[in-house]
Amino acid sequence: MTDDLALAERAARAAGAVLLERYRGPLRGLGSKSSETDPVSDADREAERVVRELLEAERPDDGLLAEEGSQSEAASGRRWIVDPLDGTVNYLYGFPAWGVSVALEDAEGVAVGVVLDPLRDEAFRAVRGGGAELAGEPLRVRERDRLDRALVATGFAYLPERRELQAEVARRVLPRVRDLRRAGAAALDLAWLAAGRLDAYYERGLNPWDWAAGRLLVEEAGGKVADLPGEPHGLVAAHPALLPALRELVA
Repeated sequence: MTDDLALAERAARAAGAVLLERYRGPLRGLGSKSSETDPVSDADREAERVVRELLEAERPDDGLLAEEGSQSEAASGRRWIVDPLDGTVNYLYGFPAWGVSVALEDAEGVAVGVVLDPLRDEAFRAVRGGGAELAGEPLRVRERDRLDRALVATGFAYLPERRELQAEVARRVLPRVRDLRRAGAAALDLAWLAAGRLDAYYERGLNPWDWAAGRLLVEEAGGKVADLPGEPHGLVAAHPALLPALRELVA
């Protein structure tokens, strides 16, 4: 899978180059997705285009699922899952927490994943069964078994009615943990968890492109990821010793 991992990183870096070129520049092609506060821009679309064209050239038989609408069926039984710009609001505001997520799944699940932070030039990489690494150094989740010592990341949706429910969950969580963090980019949250920069993460309302690469990073770094019951879909991720208590709290 090393060739696929290298391709995933190339695709992420191609998107990252587009995004860096346009970062802090004039807004172009601004639109909205789930609500008026959930934007999309030409930067998102152009980043997705360069990834799509690279993957079509290198892996023409593979399928594609990407956030801004690119989809194709797979003849190979494999599919790339891409978020060309995770953290669009942050990107548009100049808030330095956004990235690119590229994953490849096959019949057994996610096989390779890359989360790129272009601003810091950090490429978090994982191969199923082969571990996770950053700049050649292995990633390990932080060992933690007590909620009251856990630094927990989460995120919020852009639909007001969903945010109200998420606020209720946060109200339960906040007194029970060390603190909450909300960076606004799910893929980066999961990558940072894999790197030991956070103790745990939970969120509802995620799409496959938000978590595919990040989930593999956490699992290959020794963490555990569980799906939350009910709708909308959600995840909770942490060190295996911490996960049960957090899952019970946020479910």
